[in-house]
Amino acid sequence: MILKINFDYSEIISSNYFKYTLVVIITIVVALVLSKILRGILNGFINKSTETMKVDATRFKFLKNAVSFIIFLGAVMTIFYAIPELRALGLTLFAGAGIFAAIIGFASQQTFSNIVSGIFIVFSKPFSVGDMVTIGTHNGIVEDITLRHTVIRNFENRRVVIPNAVMSTETILNSNLTEAKVRNFIEIGISYDSDIDLAMKIMQDEAIKHPEFIDNRTKEEISKNVSPVAVRVIDFGDSSVNLRAYVWAKDPVAGFYMKCDLNKAIKQQFDKQGVEIPFPYRTIVYKKDLDENAKLNPDD
Repeated sequence: MILKINFDYSEIISSNYFKYTLVVIITIVVALVLSKILRGILNGFINKSTETMKVDATRFKFLKNAVSFIIFLGAVMTIFYAIPELRALGLTLFAGAGIFAAIIGFASQQTFSNIVSGIFIVFSKPFSVGDMVTIGTHNGIVEDITLRHTVIRNFENRRVVIPNAVMSTETILNSNLTEAKVRNFIEIGISYDSDIDLAMKIMQDEAIKHPEFIDNRTKEEISKNVSPVAVRVIDFGDSSVNLRAYVWAKDPVAGFYMKCDLNKAIKQQFDKQGVEIPFPYRTIVYKKDLDENAKLNPDD
């Protein structure tokens, strides 16, 4: 017994089922190709930017994923719009999703602000990984930059996580933005009886001897035999003449260590050569003594 089954191919091709299937396939293929092309372009752009910023490019993978999500979301919306049977269902779903999206959007405003600020930081480059920065009361080395926050390793080896929205609104002191070289102030007060010229010479000699010291003089200053370390009288205190030495170092960390070393070395040389660093004197008079003095000297 032979069964004969006749297929009407023209009927299948003309059916809505075939047309809708074709629309779905074409839409998905276009979305895949477009996603691949845009991800490739975005990947090259991000890699180029992150090389300059010294930031790990994998931190920005979600940007590429976001592009794919938007493309495929558009593909799904296209499919729903092209098929009448799904259009009514889609309108109902999107109406309910709109309320939910509004709630989520309101709750994630700060997160979105951090992401936008992170993008501006990546492209404007006010600081990079490895820079020494001060922001508000926090200072340290920039350890990591993501699109949501910046991580700063302070000098206690603790990590300070600062949202990028804050980084974008605060004033940032970057010690490495143009060059790392830094000038330190060595300030010491000497007594009015001390030899100012001797104190200034000691400060200059100790600074020049330090291994981290940098001679920052111009060629013109060298030709005029200007001292590599300028020391000036900056103020007259209640009990001291205040001196300041201007000393250059290769970077802020070296400058900090040099300043600590020079404070010690200068103090030791002052002690050896008789330059006094004064400390304030206070005379305390008790009220009881005043009363007794008034009784003994009633005419005063």
